[in-house]
Amino acid sequence: MVSPFVRRHRLAAQLRTLREEREMTADELAKRIHYSRTKISRLENAYGRPDVGDIVKILDALGIPNDQWTSMVRLATAATEKGWWDSYGDAMGPRQRLYADIESGAETIRGYSPSSIPGVLQTPEMIAAMIDLAKAEGSTDFAPAKMTEARLRRQEQILRPGGPKYDFILDEVVLRRIIVPEEIFVDQVRHIVQTVTEAPRLNVQLLPVDVRVQGYPLPTVPFFLYTFPDVDDPPMTVVDTVTADIVHIEPQDVERYTRRYDHLSGAALSPEASLARLNEVADQLIEQTGSSE
Repeated sequence: MVSPFVRRHRLAAQLRTLREEREMTADELAKRIHYSRTKISRLENAYGRPDVGDIVKILDALGIPNDQWTSMVRLATAATEKGWWDSYGDAMGPRQRLYADIESGAETIRGYSPSSIPGVLQTPEMIAAMIDLAKAEGSTDFAPAKMTEARLRRQEQILRPGGPKYDFILDEVVLRRIIVPEEIFVDQVRHIVQTVTEAPRLNVQLLPVDVRVQGYPLPTVPFFLYTFPDVDDPPMTVVDTVTADIVHIEPQDVERYTRRYDHLSGAALSPEASLARLNEVADQLIEQTGSSE
């Protein structure tokens, strides 16, 4: 399905454009339809799921032509749809709900992480270990069982036939600075290799710790780039900070992160060499710890 979150942002931008084209302020529009200025602002900034009736009232007040009116109502309807993630509510974690929504309609997903394995490539054991770390930190705005179930479902959606192309750059520091038990991490590394090998739309590149990356400062937090089949749906960047996920849709912001990604991809190992390095790391961990698979 098309991402309702993406469609809400597209709807918001178009509503603002239609109002400004008619040289009408948000206050004037609010008075004309007897809404608060805050409500208009929320609709024009994609805060929350819109009500189609509200959109119709705005379109009528702006005098939108019939053909454009119909397409806008269709867009508003798409923006109100619910996906599988809505059945979980906040039990899956509000931040994970955002990713599930955006991923649902993506054509391509590209990401970089200097600190962790991406959620859609994690094993159940890795997910459980990360949940334990979150609990220890006091971050419990989710139900662990639902969090795990939803993350595995996200993986199914990414790997489904016709799913998005998924490219990810992983800083090799993640493989050297292990934050979970070694046996879990060894299985996790093997899982990445197997998953990427079996899924032709997935690629993982390792950014070696000793590689020279000049021209741009290295990003300090993970980020993801999304594109969508409909050219009218804006490309997005989501930046994963410690406390929140920041969504960028302004073209100059998305382009800035795209350049960073391309620069890192050019410095990283090839997908083939990356898989070989991942296997080497798993072998080294087994040798160092004396564990077996």
